[in-house]
Amino acid sequence: MKTNSADENDYVEFATAVSGRLLNTAMLLTTDRHLAEDLVQETLGKLYASWRRVAKADNPAAYARATLVHTYISHRRWRGSSEYATEFVPERGAAGPDIPLRLTLLESLARLEPKERAVLVLRYWDDLTVEQVARELGISAGAVRNRAMRALQRLRALLGDELHALIG
Repeated sequence: MKTNSADENDYVEFATAVSGRLLNTAMLLTTDRHLAEDLVQETLGKLYASWRRVAKADNPAAYARATLVHTYISHRRWRGSSEYATEFVPERGAAGPDIPLRLTLLESLARLEPKERAVLVLRYWDDLTVEQVARELGISAGAVRNRAMRALQRLRALLGDELHALIG
């Protein structure tokens, strides 16, 4: 892509503004900081390559988030057979009283299918509407509702009595 300095400055400003939020979303999708950083880097590279089109979008941040989710799903599709889920999440420093609940939820999220996890993260973590999630994933609103319902059922089954013990 041939850019002028104004385009490049706009891109750098945009990338700086959205990279933190993209990293948070990627962390929830992957539960692996290094992979999350790689996915954000790859996403930002894709956005740079098509910056003129992205800059003209109605919502460039939503475009960036959708690119991240598609990059994540594509990564899981291509590399899913060579990666293995670990039984335990590595210990991290305590930041507050909800750490056990957070770790349990992250472990359970990691056991969902990538598209199920993407729907839950976009819908409930990023607080997008059903229609916004549908647009970002390129599926119908009914499919989003259906996937969310099934993913929440699976998440509840995975958590079982552990959730009540952590909340109560």
